[in-house]
Amino acid sequence: MKIYTRTGDDGTTSLFGGMRVSKDNGRIEAYGAVDELNAALGLAASLSRDESIARLLQDIQRDLFAISTDLATPPDRHSGVDARTIQSLVENLEKDIDKLETSLSPLHQFILPGGHPCAAAIHMARTICRRAERRVIALGSTEAITPATRIYLNRLSDYLFVLGRYANHRHDVEETTWDGRRHAQREKGSS
Repeated sequence: MKIYTRTGDDGTTSLFGGMRVSKDNGRIEAYGAVDELNAALGLAASLSRDESIARLLQDIQRDLFAISTDLATPPDRHSGVDARTIQSLVENLEKDIDKLETSLSPLHQFILPGGHPCAAAIHMARTICRRAERRVIALGSTEAITPATRIYLNRLSDYLFVLGRYANHRHDVEETTWDGRRHAQREKGSS
């Protein structure tokens, strides 16, 4: 099978069920952002020296295929991913967040995204996740979406924040905090 089909050369693509839409359609924007997030998570997994973190990231990548399937299916053709399935993914994320947080020190200041390359990539993925969430919300303002999909992306960004912290912890890299007073003093000194 050839990877190129030439069917998209006119600027359109197919949703599940065969309906052709413009490649800048809101549904394409939404699942395209989820696809970008999935690729960023693959990069993060490849940067981890800790196999358990790589497995957690790959589990999320698998979940994102279900989310993409939901987003790529027009509401009138929806027989794909069940909303209960996505809701169970949300519940799993919440359990995993609680579990990961038990090994982390409490957060009293903002932290700068970064640290170990794996953690930095996870933080980048978190920002892509927020963009995907915004795209899904925009889509939901014009078309019916599965509400659990929006909730999943919101919870996933929380999960990725905690997982980024956890990755630094597991790779023995100290987090860099942001000190607002020090920043204000520096700004005052530069004026």
